[in-house]
Amino acid sequence: MNTGSDRGTQGSAADEATTEAAAGSAAGDTAEAGAQAPHVSKAPAFIKSNKSLHLSWQVGVFIVGLAVIVAGVAMLVLPGPGWVAIFAGLAIWATEFAWAHLVLRWTKRKVTEAAQKALDPKVRRRNIILTSVGLVIAGALIGFYLWKYGLVMPWSLKDQ
Repeated sequence: MNTGSDRGTQGSAADEATTEAAAGSAAGDTAEAGAQAPHVSKAPAFIKSNKSLHLSWQVGVFIVGLAVIVAGVAMLVLPGPGWVAIFAGLAIWATEFAWAHLVLRWTKRKVTEAAQKALDPKVRRRNIILTSVGLVIAGALIGFYLWKYGLVMPWSLKDQ
């Protein structure tokens, strides 16, 4: 299975030179160079030199990333920063796997676009109006409930 990060001892100096050349390019060329440059594993050199050790490293990175993502999914319904943990797990995977790096880059772009869209005055006005209407409706329902049934604290209930 080719994950895009299998690097033997041969070509590692050429890959490092390519990475350094891409990092040293102009700002306009950086996006193009980053899109075309192959994904390079972030594993230490002594791990990349041994194929079985590198495969074990990738399995370990996958398991750690999976555990963080599963914890993030659990935190979507439990207390905790679920989305932060999911993105952290994806970032852990992106250190070793080219596909995760591409997904993380796409996600960052989409989040930035959504943030820019949310700052649009029309969208902000619509969101404020919808929130205000929702609060008015919730207040009316709570007021009706209190008018109809009153406010009785649970510890003040009499045996029925």
